[in-house]
Amino acid sequence: MADKEQDEGRKAIFRIPRTSFMAIALLTICVTPIALGEIPYLQWLYIFPIALAVFVIRTRTIATREGLATRTMFGHRDVPWSALKGLAITKKSRVQAVLKDDTKLPLPTVRTRHLPVLSLVSEGLVADPSGQLAAEDIKPGKPGAPASE
Repeated sequence: MADKEQDEGRKAIFRIPRTSFMAIALLTICVTPIALGEIPYLQWLYIFPIALAVFVIRTRTIATREGLATRTMFGHRDVPWSALKGLAITKKSRVQAVLKDDTKLPLPTVRTRHLPVLSLVSEGLVADPSGQLAAEDIKPGKPGAPASE
């Protein structure tokens, strides 16, 4: 089992916190008196909580040794690290991947505080601008090498 994890390398999944389902449940409770009230045909209001739940479940960014995989409500895209030119930071601390053809790919749920994690997962291909990581932290572990405590 440990050999399989070593071969796959590090993996990070950035997604919307699951506690947002509590807000969706509250929205469903609030919509219920209106949808089931005296005015007919308002059951379509349940579309909003269902759409929000699908959004929370689907939206994520997965970083692996091979590259980035972004998944949105209606699509997905895989980007290898070799196709990445760099990362751009927007005004709201969101991170975008800049590809070699200068197109920008938004990375859902990835913020500037996640950049050290991206550096660890990419094994140094993405630089850590925060300076929190040492060089030995970024390098992948050697198979069969004892783990230091």
